Amino acid sequence: MKPGSVDLIMTSPPFGLVRKKDYGNADAHEYLGWFRPFADTFKRVLKENGSLVIDIGGAWIPGQPTRSLYHFKLLIMLCEEYGFHLAQEFYWWNPAKLPTPAEWVTVRRIRVKDAINCVWWLSPTPWPRAENRRVLQPYSESMRDLLRNGYKPMKRPSGHDISEKFGIDNGAAIPPNLIALAHTESNGQYLRYCKELGIKAHPARYPAELPEYFIRMLTDPGDLVVDPFGGSCVTGEVCERLGRKWVCIDLVEKYLQGAVGRFKKAPRAPKRMEEVQGDHEESGYYKAYRPGLTWNGVREASLAVDGGKKRPPLNAVAAKAQPVKTSRPRAAQMDLWGRAS
Repeated sequence: MKPGSVDLIMTSPPFGLVRKKDYGNADAHEYLGWFRPFADTFKRVLKENGSLVIDIGGAWIPGQPTRSLYHFKLLIMLCEEYGFHLAQEFYWWNPAKLPTPAEWVTVRRIRVKDAINCVWWLSPTPWPRAENRRVLQPYSESMRDLLRNGYKPMKRPSGHDISEKFGIDNGAAIPPNLIALAHTESNGQYLRYCKELGIKAHPARYPAELPEYFIRMLTDPGDLVVDPFGGSCVTGEVCERLGRKWVCIDLVEKYLQGAVGRFKKAPRAPKRMEEVQGDHEESGYYKAYRPGLTWNGVREASLAVDGGKKRPPLNAVAAKAQPVKTSRPRAAQMDLWGRAS
C-alpha cells in the first residue's frame, strides 16, 4: 500500500494468550517483538489524520491468578516508540462472556469473570478526524423526563456547573467509552455458509457493531479502511454496507474463503434513531447491576487466608456454588443509560 493512503486501520490482532490458538497467537512475553513489524507498516500507510483502532483482550500469567501487562505495554510501545497518540481508550463489555478463567473464578472463587476487552484508539496526530454525533445513543428515561419537565441549573458535587444548556434536546445522548455488546452469534449467514461448504469458521470473531462504531465515527463514505488481521472479514462486511472502501488481510486462506459467505446476502439497512428508541427493552440495551444488590448483613463466605493458593476440595466448590439468599427487597436495576427498572 502507498504511504499515507489509509484512513482507518480497524483490527483485532491475535491476543497474547497462554494457550495457543488455531489462528496463530503469540505468547504474551513475545508479543511486542511480534507486533513491531506491523506497527512499522501501520505508521507508514496511515494518513496523518487517520486512526488505528485495536481491539485487544487481556491474558493471565500462567499458573497464577494475576494479569499480564502485555496489552498495556503494547499501547506504551506504540506511543513512545512509533509516535502514535492515544486519542482515547475504550472498553468492550461482553455481557455474555463465560466466567473464565474457571480455575480462579468458579473453582477457587478468588477472581471475577473477565468480560472486558480494551480497545485502543490511536492516531499519528493528536487531532484525528472524528465526529461523535454519528454514534449517539437514545436518551435515558430520566433524561427524557428532564427534557419534558425542565432542569434547574445547579452545581454538581463534582464541582461541574450544569447550565440551562443541559436541558436542550439534541435528539440523542453522547455515548460513554464503554461499549456494551453481547457476542452470542451461533447461526448467522457466515456460520451457515461455512458449515455448508465444510469450511472451519474463524474462532475469534468480533460482533459487527464494534467495528461499525468506529467506522462511522472516524471515516466518510469512500474512505479506505484496512483490517490486517481480517479473519472472517467482519470489518469488510460493515464497510461494504456503509460505502467505505476496504481491504481485509489474513495469513490463513481458509478463513478468507469462509468470509465470502458474508457477502452472499442482501445488505442490512441501518436502523433510524426513532426505530432504535422504540426497540423492545430486552434487545435495546443491557442491564448493569449496581454493586450491593445481594449484600446482606455481615455473615458472608470466608476469605481464603492463603489467597486461594490451596485448591479447595470439590465438595467445597459445589457448596460455594449455591445461590446466595437475601431477605433484602429487590433493588432497582440500572441500564447503561441510567434508566431504573
